[in-house]
Parts: sequence; C-alpha cells; structure tokens
Amino acid sequence: MNLLDTLLRCVATLVVFLLFPLVIGQTEHKVMAHMQGRLGPMYAGGFHGWAQLVADGVKFAQKEDIVPAGADRRIFQLAPAVSLLPYLFVLLAIPVGPDGFVGQAIDAGLFFVLAVMGVGVIGKLMAGWASANKFSLLGGLRTAAQLMSYELPMVLAAASVAMAAGTLSLPGIVDAWQWYWIPWQIIGAFVFFTAGLAELQRPPFDMPVADSEIIFGAYTEYTGLRFAFFLLSEYAGILVVSGLTAVLFLGGWHGPLPDQLGWLWTVLKTFALAFVVIWLRVTYPRLREDQLMRFAWTVLIPLALVQLALTGIIKVAIS
Repeated sequence: MNLLDTLLRCVATLVVFLLFPLVIGQTEHKVMAHMQGRLGPMYAGGFHGWAQLVADGVKFAQKEDIVPAGADRRIFQLAPAVSLLPYLFVLLAIPVGPDGFVGQAIDAGLFFVLAVMGVGVIGKLMAGWASANKFSLLGGLRTAAQLMSYELPMVLAAASVAMAAGTLSLPGIVDAWQWYWIPWQIIGAFVFFTAGLAELQRPPFDMPVADSEIIFGAYTEYTGLRFAFFLLSEYAGILVVSGLTAVLFLGGWHGPLPDQLGWLWTVLKTFALAFVVIWLRVTYPRLREDQLMRFAWTVLIPLALVQLALTGIIKVAIS
C-alpha cells in the first residue's frame, strides 16, 4: 500500500466519520418526530424540516463556551475529544467491501476495535471528574460501572464469531461468513448489539445521563461546541456499533442478491441497525440502575457463554 493510497483511505474514512453520524442524527430527529407526533423538527428550512440539523449546528456554535470556575480546565476541555476520537480509529478498521475496501487492514482487527472502543469511556470519566459537579461525577461513575458490566458480554459475543471464523481479522470474518451463521449466531448478535447500546448509554440504557436525577450526568457543565462533540460521539458510536454488528453477524458485504453490490450491502445493513437503535429509544423506558446491572450479569453474560459453548461444539462437530 503506497503513501497516496493510504492517504486516500484516511481521507475517505474521515469524510464518513464527519458525514454519516450527522445523517444518523438527522434521521433520529425525523423518526422521533413521526413516532411521537413531534412537530418541531418538521419546520426548519421548509419541506420536512430538512434544515433541522443545520439549525442545531448554528445553535451550538452560537452558545457561550463556559468552563466552571472550580473545574480542572485542561481535562475539562480535552474530554470531548477523548470521547470522540476512538470511534474514528475504529472506523479505519471496519471493512466496508471486498478486496481490501477498508481504511487500514489489521490482522487482529477485532481485538483492536474492541480495545479502542473502551477508550471512549475515559473521556466521559474525565468530563465527570473535571467538572467539579457532584452530579457530573455521579454520572461518570455510573458510566464506568456500566462499561465494566457490559464490556464482558460484548467481548464474549465477539469471541464466538472469531472462533467460528478462525480469525481475528474483520475482512477474514466476513470472507468466512455463511448464511447458516444467522440462526447459529443469533444469540451472539443480540448480546453484542445490546451490549453496544449499553456502552453508548443509549435508551433504555441511559441511566448515567438520567435528566430527572443527575441533570445530564457527565455532560451537565458542558455548553456550545464541546457539548456538540459529545452528541457527535454518541452518533458516531451508533455508526460504529451498527457497522460492527453488520460485519460480524450479518455478513458485511454479502447479500441475498449477487455480491456485486459490495459496499452498498454493508451501508444498508448499518443504517438498518441504526434505525433499530433510534426505534428502541422511542419505544422503551429507561431502566433503573439495579435493573441495568442485573440485565448484564444475569441475562447477557449467561447468554454469551451459551453462545460461546455452542460455537465450540458446532466447530468440533463440523471439523
């Protein structure tokens, strides 16, 4: 891979990173407006509120950038970037299509993306601790507890796919994927996708930002573009979790029609899963903290272990 090719891949990944989360954010406005009968997001710009995202961006840009007097200024200002940037590095490793259609091919790509995704929580902990606000600190601590609880089932579910494919390479997993994997790995897909939502603190797993209890958790003291970066990291996380689920469990660029569509299959599956994420936000109420933790330790982890054992048994049986 020459320098120009590497540069073009990085630029393409950066464009996707900046564009697709915004598309998901705009979609969330519209889906929630239709499902909940909200008229507000339908006015900006005229037809169907097409300029709602632009209006939100202008609003955030005009807000005053405030740093609390008692805050650790350097860490407070750095936290949004620490929350956002890990998803950019993960996107570099997610294969979109065949024949090396990936930002950066990594032999142990699955290990890399799971490790880097865990870094994002450090930004939220930094935000909660540096804000000099007890509600922010409580939100940061809830975030850490939630990450530790849901990281384990997510890794176990991903391990079952790696075991089935016999590789940690994400393109290798897609190449090894077969249609009969869908009923075989359905438990792992459910566990991985659900744990991914919990790590993003998306409803119904959004107790760390419970507005009725702790204002908005670790983000309480943030305003303007710094707060917008946290929102962008959430939408980038939706893109990453949906893309990884599509690659690991739904065959990536393989589709029911001829694979000539290539990368388009990956994009369609990713946005279909992103729609499910938005749908869940509208449909289900927030879990209590005890329900959230119990769900991880008594439901998802046992299911992930069952999936791992089942994968091992089937691999031995067919080998």
